[in-house]
Amino acid sequence: MKTMLRFRRTALPFLLAFPALAAPAATSQPEIPVERIVQSFIDKETEFAKAREAYTYRQTVKVLEYGNDNRERGRFELVQDVIFGPDRERTERVVYAPVSTLKGLILTPNDMQDLRDVQPFVMTRENAHEYRVDYLGEQQVDEIETYMFSVKPKKIEKGKRYFEGQVWVDKIDLQIVKTYGKGVGHRKKNDDEQFPRFETYRDQVDGKYWFPIYTSARDTLQFKSGSIKMRMIIKYEDYKRFRGEATITFGETLEGGAAEETGEQQPVSVRPGTEPVP
Repeated sequence: MKTMLRFRRTALPFLLAFPALAAPAATSQPEIPVERIVQSFIDKETEFAKAREAYTYRQTVKVLEYGNDNRERGRFELVQDVIFGPDRERTERVVYAPVSTLKGLILTPNDMQDLRDVQPFVMTRENAHEYRVDYLGEQQVDEIETYMFSVKPKKIEKGKRYFEGQVWVDKIDLQIVKTYGKGVGHRKKNDDEQFPRFETYRDQVDGKYWFPIYTSARDTLQFKSGSIKMRMIIKYEDYKRFRGEATITFGETLEGGAAEETGEQQPVSVRPGTEPVP
């Protein structure tokens, strides 16, 4: 399952607009060794990625393009349900997909891949070796105390997409609760693709794991022919546990807590993002 939002251009001048990031409080190393924190949150993210495979949900995507008068001049919309088929295979069912009215931006397979894999970024044992992770300090996200890390790909391989930016890891659950960055990949000569910086928030769905619920981007993409101002909103809603027979066994916590098993659960819904959507 791979899709992402990639943008090409026509021209129009615009000012760059990203969200500002507060500086982390990196005055000293944490009491727990950084290497242990990193390994622990990778383990917990691996557990989460496995647990997420048992959930269905709805993903709503909007990409808005603006003219030089700051008025919307085009949009792309897509609503999909991620569901299980008769043989338990995960599939995507399109619920709503009107004709795109974007004029200067083109969504490519790379963009669609980012939608699926980069914007809801999860660092697991499977992909952790591809990244360099550096500790930046401690920071509070809303009411959550977190460890903040820089995440960058060690090298770029052709045909692959990567996350590059920062992640915030909850001190208690040791899971990513927020990401800020962009999708990156191998660039061909004379390639004029541009990708927006985005911010993704997570929320607890089942009382144990933090699921992506909202992604937002406000950016001005700088193309060779000029710039285009855009906005992207992605919502992940109506998470429901698939009613299967299998159980999922979770590993130890950082504190060495005992593993526990979870069986069939009732459907659980999450709140949508708080930012109004046009």
